[in-house]
Amino acid sequence: MVFRRITVLLMRCFGITCGTVKPALPECIDSSSSDDPAPADPPRIRLSDGRYLVYEERGVPRHKSNYKVIIVHGFGSSKDMRFLISQELVDELGLYILLFDRAGYGESDPNPKRTIKSETSDIEEIADQLHLGSKFYVIGVSLGSYAIWSCLKRIPHRLAGVALVVPVINYNWPSLPENLIKDDYRRNLARWTLWVSRYTPGLLYWWLTQKLFPSTSVVDRNPAFFCNKDLEVLQNAPGFQLLSKTRLKEQGVFDSLRRDFISGFGKWDFDPLDLSNPFPENERFVHIWQGYEDKVVPFQLQRYVSRKLPWIQYHEVPDGGHLLVYDTAVCEAILRALLLGEDPPLYRPQSVN
Repeated sequence: MVFRRITVLLMRCFGITCGTVKPALPECIDSSSSDDPAPADPPRIRLSDGRYLVYEERGVPRHKSNYKVIIVHGFGSSKDMRFLISQELVDELGLYILLFDRAGYGESDPNPKRTIKSETSDIEEIADQLHLGSKFYVIGVSLGSYAIWSCLKRIPHRLAGVALVVPVINYNWPSLPENLIKDDYRRNLARWTLWVSRYTPGLLYWWLTQKLFPSTSVVDRNPAFFCNKDLEVLQNAPGFQLLSKTRLKEQGVFDSLRRDFISGFGKWDFDPLDLSNPFPENERFVHIWQGYEDKVVPFQLQRYVSRKLPWIQYHEVPDGGHLLVYDTAVCEAILRALLLGEDPPLYRPQSVN
């Protein structure tokens, strides 16, 4: 019972959106050109390996936009995730936003060979097939950030700018100092869930779908794992559909979630903390956005990353938790910093630990 609660809780922590909410931005219209892929319902592209990715476009029409931004959703989420910004800002910036169901999520085909490298390839392919140009902006949310780290490693020449929003930390990164993570209980939770996901998936599947033990709904909103702002969001949220017991019984859903978790928390083929500045002339920037009250990813680790990589602009929301994308002011600040180079004083860390 304890194992199931911990596993479900840890997995839910990295889901960023609730499956039944409506998009916070208007869907764009008239965004096709004569060279675009044939329309489909829902719109989708076919990748070079034969898989299909389903996507959604928001904001102004693509060919009329000033900025093209790809948002990469987190664990247990989808292209329907919320990213709260006003129509006024969309019109002011001439903003086009592309969201897509990552492999195995929503209506996109699963990828049995998923890796951090394949996630990068998916992003680059959908950008090319939708004619987003030689460079585009990317925003990675929570566990979706591992794909963005891979983009920084593999396709920095395609990036106009990058924002990592409450990015998860992989405790297997070699450069993380032991004295910073040795007492972090999240490390052991991640290790435990990773081991079970990789070596005993049948046991994990049974624990997550069995009916012999009580529900974990009480634990889901435990203040030990969520700050006050996060709890307010969860109180009004209908729940993470992909992580419901009914959906987890679907073998395809379970396998995709398991592979995503393994890719994000398993051993990578590079250490992000060894990356060089992809924009050496500082004409573009990389940003990390972190909530000071985040109990899923501690701010101390994000501050260490930003010190290790001084070319990253670090922003800290004083009363923010892990669900920053539910805050309109924060979402708009993320876009203004990414696209216009603004550095709002409100989100500068007050002290450095």
